[in-house]
Amino acid sequence: MALRLPPRTRLGNDMRFQLDPATAAFRDEVGAHLRKVLTPETEERIYRSGVAHDDDFAKGLVGEHYFAPDWPEEFGGQNRNAWDAQVLKEQMMRFDAPVYLSETTRMVASIIHQVGTPTMKDRILAGAMRGDITIALGFTEPECGSDVAAAATKAVREGDDWVINGSKMFTTNGHIADYIFLLARTNPDKPKHKGLTMFLVPCSAEGFAAQAVWTLSGERTNITFYSDVRIGDEWRIGEVDGGWQVLGLSLQDEHASGWGPHLARLLYHAEQWAATPSEPGGATPIETQDVRRRISRVAMELEVSMLLQRRCVWMVEEGQVPVAEGPMSKVFSTEALERASQDIVELVGPDALRSYLEPTAPENGRFDHTLRFALGTTIYAGTSEVQRTIIAQRGLGLPR
Repeated sequence: MALRLPPRTRLGNDMRFQLDPATAAFRDEVGAHLRKVLTPETEERIYRSGVAHDDDFAKGLVGEHYFAPDWPEEFGGQNRNAWDAQVLKEQMMRFDAPVYLSETTRMVASIIHQVGTPTMKDRILAGAMRGDITIALGFTEPECGSDVAAAATKAVREGDDWVINGSKMFTTNGHIADYIFLLARTNPDKPKHKGLTMFLVPCSAEGFAAQAVWTLSGERTNITFYSDVRIGDEWRIGEVDGGWQVLGLSLQDEHASGWGPHLARLLYHAEQWAATPSEPGGATPIETQDVRRRISRVAMELEVSMLLQRRCVWMVEEGQVPVAEGPMSKVFSTEALERASQDIVELVGPDALRSYLEPTAPENGRFDHTLRFALGTTIYAGTSEVQRTIIAQRGLGLPR
């Protein structure tokens, strides 16, 4: 029996995802800003630190109203639509801008805006939108991997307070953030999805600690520890034991991520390399059929990646939720990036493994860095296995 997607995912033959002139102009405006502020010195400092955040850069986004353009003006936004927000994300990826902490802050701020108490909204939202407050994510645990619902970090109620004990893995930027958006188990007697609660834990709280963990790409992430961390109930987000529903608001956003712009950057550098003679007056690599074939394959996978992501944006604009379409975008684009980076490194040869900041490295070492970076993207925001499970169960209606 043939499997069919739900009718809402089938697009008419005349459906297109070209940008309208206003959105294209906004994209170019953002690109001009990034070219101006992401100087070689800034890029080198970020690369050497391994930290995808820069306070001055983030404040610059706020100043230009690029931090959350689709938010209301009262929060520093521009009331822009989902397409404008999408091209902003694409440009940030395309330029490899240090925005991860800004993105997680904005994501949690959106959740607080939806389900937070008035007190928490007053305390967090304005500062987060000004770039004065930063929030990192505390979901994954050392023994749980992608099974976020198996969290063992405990939060025990003591009067009006909660006492938290446990640890979280891959808490990227947890060493510089102001808060951790933390998933904790509050009822061990309930099924694992139903005994969880979300908290916003101040990193200044006694008993909190962050320890560096370095990834293959040179990025610093963290394991964070919570040793009798005591916080008031005002730091709880959502209902007690209702954390899975709150978490779902963030996971849906993460699962709908697209990584096509990283492919676009790789394609650009591959084309630049292919158009440059290996020696003065010599032939260029692009004249070789195999080079053209491999670069064309990257271009085709980039096109598919961008279309899958833009389908998600179109669905949001139409009032639909890209439950399965988001994971489709994520799993295809990250696996395409992994395939393409390996293929281009093989094409360029041993010189492609010269690292960033190495003077003799082709294209300033972007091939080496993209290869190492790509290997982690199939894990970020849910592994490919998790994404395929969502597609199978919630998109195709297959049994568990």
